Amino acid sequence: MRLQKILVLIFTLAVFFFANEKAYAQDKRYIPLGHPKFKDTLIVAHPDTTFEKDIFDVIKSIFDKNYKESKADSVTTKPVFSIVPAVGYTLQTDLAGTLSGNVVFRTAPNTRISTITINPAYTQKKQVIIPLLSNIWTKNNKYDFIGDFRFYKYPQSTYGLGSHSNLADENPLDYSFFRFSETVLKQIFGNFYAGLGYIFDDRWNMSEKGQFNGGVSDYKRYGPITRAISTGITFNALFDSRDNSINPSRGFYASMQYRDNYSFLGSTSPWRSLIIDVRKYYKLPAESDNVLAFWSYDWLVINGRPAYLDLPATGYDPSNTTGRGYIQGRFRGAQMVYLESEYRFRITRNGLLGGVAFINAQSFSAAPGSGLQSIQPGFGPGLRIKLNKVSKTNIAIDYGFGREGSRGLFINVGEVF
Repeated sequence: MRLQKILVLIFTLAVFFFANEKAYAQDKRYIPLGHPKFKDTLIVAHPDTTFEKDIFDVIKSIFDKNYKESKADSVTTKPVFSIVPAVGYTLQTDLAGTLSGNVVFRTAPNTRISTITINPAYTQKKQVIIPLLSNIWTKNNKYDFIGDFRFYKYPQSTYGLGSHSNLADENPLDYSFFRFSETVLKQIFGNFYAGLGYIFDDRWNMSEKGQFNGGVSDYKRYGPITRAISTGITFNALFDSRDNSINPSRGFYASMQYRDNYSFLGSTSPWRSLIIDVRKYYKLPAESDNVLAFWSYDWLVINGRPAYLDLPATGYDPSNTTGRGYIQGRFRGAQMVYLESEYRFRITRNGLLGGVAFINAQSFSAAPGSGLQSIQPGFGPGLRIKLNKVSKTNIAIDYGFGREGSRGLFINVGEVF
């Protein structure tokens, strides 16, 4: 419990510090999200009169020689769509066909941007992936409705428990997965929100092929079952002062979710977990469009014994983006501590192309009750292509490197964090 108490204390102190508007006194242009004049998408006409450009501007200019780029307007109550069909490749999917996109809008003027994101895909490994994420703000930012709905048909390898796990212990698993999750947050004051949620996770047809090296797998030692249901109530707190939730350039984000799964609601076994997600963004240099970003994502099983596939794992955060440099599920255990930093910079003055450099580190325990093991680092470069200049949505293309020769391509619509 000591680690949990330390992380909760860090979360509380961080929110207390960054809730103070004086913390942003070095940037006179900054306006906290609680301020009625705030607009969380910038009107991006630069002093040198260079207009923003996105992929659609490029396509239009190819077919219309007289086409001229226009200024990027801020998001209004009229929905803005960003959709891109693509063929991609990642470590966990091999080749994949996907239709990625989002819809951004405001439910009322001077309200935060609401988003709906969907990324259905079918992969070379015969995986079916259908995630639908939503974040809807009501008038005057009084309530925030956060939805997470997904279906997976998901053959995937596991490598055992803890960050000492070995690549040679690869064990192909197969399962199907359905999630329904909805959270309602109410504004307490300013940028601070709190509320309740309900989550239902169902994994079925779970099976293993066994380790390629013939050894006894951690999956089998842990206690294999063919179906696991985890359902319960979540208690949530949120502080969010980012200037743009899709592509932040400044501000602070901190969320805490306490999850309690109950047998009387249908859970296979009762267990509790805590997730603390903290992010901070700085413009560096202060007058530029370049951003230095930091991310901490800590996921802890407090008590009980979740099913093997319910344990914290690399790339199992809601956006599946932790651990660039490693295949999804490479590390797994009852405790996960994760840190990442990324520097984002423009390549072209019109914002069409940008670049990033990132570095991360993760540490896992093994089964519940065990301590954290070795730190596993990852790093790499990335390219950003402006998909939509109004919502500031980028196509993120990253190449990550990890230990033991781990490396691979990672593609996402929107920033990693």
